Amino acid sequence: MADTRVAVVTGSNKGIGLEICRQLAKNGITVILTARDEKKGLAAVEKLMTEKNVFSDQSISFHLLDVSIPDTIASLALFLKTRFRKLDILVNNAGVGGANVNVHVLKAQIAEAGAPTDISKIMSDTYDIVEECVTTNYYGVKRMCEAMIPLLQSSASPRIVTIASTMGKLENVSNEWAKGVLSDAENLTEEKIDEVMDEYLKDYRQGSLQDKGWPTVMSGYILSKAAVMALTQVLAKRNKSMIINSVCPGFVKTDINFNTGILSVEEGAASPVKLALVPNGDPSGLFYDRANVSNF
Repeated sequence: MADTRVAVVTGSNKGIGLEICRQLAKNGITVILTARDEKKGLAAVEKLMTEKNVFSDQSISFHLLDVSIPDTIASLALFLKTRFRKLDILVNNAGVGGANVNVHVLKAQIAEAGAPTDISKIMSDTYDIVEECVTTNYYGVKRMCEAMIPLLQSSASPRIVTIASTMGKLENVSNEWAKGVLSDAENLTEEKIDEVMDEYLKDYRQGSLQDKGWPTVMSGYILSKAAVMALTQVLAKRNKSMIINSVCPGFVKTDINFNTGILSVEEGAASPVKLALVPNGDPSGLFYDRANVSNF
């Protein structure tokens, strides 16, 4: 058991997360597939386990997890500590889009131009939607890392890979104060990232996004992904024995974009899986746009 490499993939009952589980298991990793819905999670494990020519009966199992609910994170951590006494790979995949989508307009734009051309006509949101987005996409990742790092410290090759997005790059964070805080890698802390998110949510609540220079379309998604990319830098600096990176998997055909992406899930999962399996000594604290290092 001690020699078995163990991975947790959050939000992995479908889409990129499910394919990451499949590819990790094919590489001999024992995978814990997680989902908020037990029925869907167990069905996903059963689906993978039908590929008997690839997986052993012990290579993939399910554990309930909702990254927005701390108790479920604690339950998973206890399970890993009891069963394996360690964790080798954490893939933070769980996330939400943070907007209501007019699917009819989205598909019309794609049919006409081959891609979305005016997302302001496609996306809308409310405070509750963006708060859920920040809670899931940023604080969910932060809490998972806090709970899993003690277990990762018992690994000979600890890895954290967080699914980010090119939409979270600082060029899209139009509030100059927030951009200044998040770009100051030397002095960046988790507390400062939290402060940016608190200020963003306060300004959204007060209806002052435009006045304060925040993004106004998909702002919850942009800010939450910028925050996890910044958090990656902070955690990598603090945990030098680990390799901690974030990655944009590309525009993948999944439910979150109503299957309008251009890449298959196999292509989308390839980059995070590669980062999960890099050898000791590889770079840490970076943001990758698929296979290539990119500026944050």
